[in-house]
Amino acid sequence: MDIENSKAQMRKGVLELCILSIISSDDECYASEIIERMKKAELIVVEGTLYPILTRLKNDGLLSYQWIESKSGPPRKYYKLTQPGKVFLEELTKSWNELVTAVATAQKHK
Repeated sequence: MDIENSKAQMRKGVLELCILSIISSDDECYASEIIERMKKAELIVVEGTLYPILTRLKNDGLLSYQWIESKSGPPRKYYKLTQPGKVFLEELTKSWNELVTAVATAQKHK
């Protein structure tokens, strides 16, 4: 069994939660900021992974975006959680916390 593959699959499973949490904590966020915050948390994500997730979340009505002029280049697309996105994040966070508790409980009963 390939442990690195299993670890990568676990990380993929929490990317959506992490991305939504980052955007929520900043109220609105630019994609490069999301990537930087993910790196700081040691959850490495590249643009080729991030942008499809952002697009899917936007198409699902969980995110909106606006273009904001930049002083150092082209306009930037800033993402923000919609009201349904906030509700979705709350439910996803609740499910994550329940899962973490269940795993911890299972490990205690080895």
